[in-house]
Amino acid sequence: MPESRKSPRYRTLAHACIPGIMEGENLLKDISVTGCCVESTVVVDLKPDTEYFIEIRPEVVSKIDKFKLQVERKWIRNDGYSTEVGFNIIASPKGKQFENYIDYLAYRSSIK
Repeated sequence: MPESRKSPRYRTLAHACIPGIMEGENLLKDISVTGCCVESTVVVDLKPDTEYFIEIRPEVVSKIDKFKLQVERKWIRNDGYSTEVGFNIIASPKGKQFENYIDYLAYRSSIK
């Protein structure tokens, strides 16, 4: 079933955390200019329609500095051992790093 999204989602190898809530080894599973999905190895409970700040650490090969995204939780999937959370991106205080990362991921996906 094809996805019907406004913006293309790009698979990533970045790490993500929400300080005090979702720390440790969390994977930024995919990202677009409008949203992202984070996968955690622990079960977390984030309130729906609540804003959070996610710290993103792009993969070293991208040569892009870490940045934060202001996001709103839209959905959550717990399976007892892990959690996937979908977010809408509201703002990026360091917008240039975010833009550079999306550009990097778009380029990387075009050469495969």
